Amino acid sequence: MTPLLVAYGIGSLLVLLWMAARLRQTPDNLPLWAMTGLVGCWALAFPLGLAADHNTVILGIPPAVSRLVQYGVLLLGVNCLISFFLFSALPAKQAWRRTWLFLVPLAVAVTILTVTTTLIPDGVRTKEYTVTSVAAFWITADVYMAFGFAATGIWALRFARTAHRRLALGLRIASVGLAGIVIADCFFVPAIVIRWNGGDAAPSLDGSAETTLGFYGAVLFLLPGIVLCLIGVTFPAAMTQLAAFRVWRHHLRSYQRLGPLWTHLNARFPEDALHRVPGVGGVHRRYYRRVIECRDGLVRISPYLDGDEELAVALKTALRTDHEQASQQAVPVAIPERDGLDADVEQLISLSEALRVAR
Repeated sequence: MTPLLVAYGIGSLLVLLWMAARLRQTPDNLPLWAMTGLVGCWALAFPLGLAADHNTVILGIPPAVSRLVQYGVLLLGVNCLISFFLFSALPAKQAWRRTWLFLVPLAVAVTILTVTTTLIPDGVRTKEYTVTSVAAFWITADVYMAFGFAATGIWALRFARTAHRRLALGLRIASVGLAGIVIADCFFVPAIVIRWNGGDAAPSLDGSAETTLGFYGAVLFLLPGIVLCLIGVTFPAAMTQLAAFRVWRHHLRSYQRLGPLWTHLNARFPEDALHRVPGVGGVHRRYYRRVIECRDGLVRISPYLDGDEELAVALKTALRTDHEQASQQAVPVAIPERDGLDADVEQLISLSEALRVAR
């Protein structure tokens, strides 16, 4: 068992557990069920494919059967991917009807794969394309892959028409990647025919039907297509995380820049600190807490500010002076010119920075 296989197995298990946890929270989420099926199918296919590639018997299963099960679950995974977009773009009843229709070509493909597997002679490796049954197996698999990914790309584009801007862009990028995968499969089919018809295997090429044509299909279309598809699928989530990071960074910088104002006010009015807020460890919580405490402190000190002095100087003077408890009313201090929390924080930051240099 290679480290790659172990890492892949652990990663797949973690993703499946995460999806299962989400399904417990939203058991009626049909697109999530489809994606869970996709991950489960492709996770199972990976070790079986490795066993077949190395002509290894695993758990008593011969390589030819491993290859059959591998591609059976791979094609089922493609159907799950199609279902994901169907359930995302259509009403549930209509999506179910189309999902059942897509099972028909899947059943035909799996039947052909099963028959061709039983016809493979004993001792023949599962990538011996000169053998008719092996060639028929791979052509069937590639044709169905091309069909499935083409259907997925079409439904992704349809879903993009009604999706919000960020998701729509990700779906369009994924559709370009899916188109690349379809083109690659269209390269692989004639490459297999070339090998079956007696064409020589290209030197040092042991994949993509062992031909230059298949090699170009893999390098120019399959690999870029997979990359673009992954970028498209992860794009909306990545953009959301980037936006969240920008807000986090803004709050952290504002929290730090409010430091001088908060330090002076907290030293003067320590009883205003929000000690009862539990678990104030996150940047966002500390940021909002500091803003509130700064505003509370300014309200407390506002009756004692000298209106003839610059605000930062008057504030520093008032904070240094002991005052009797008085019934004077609070007055507006550092009021922003426009509404909104961001404008209020900007005003507090300006006062904080002026207070830091005031004498």
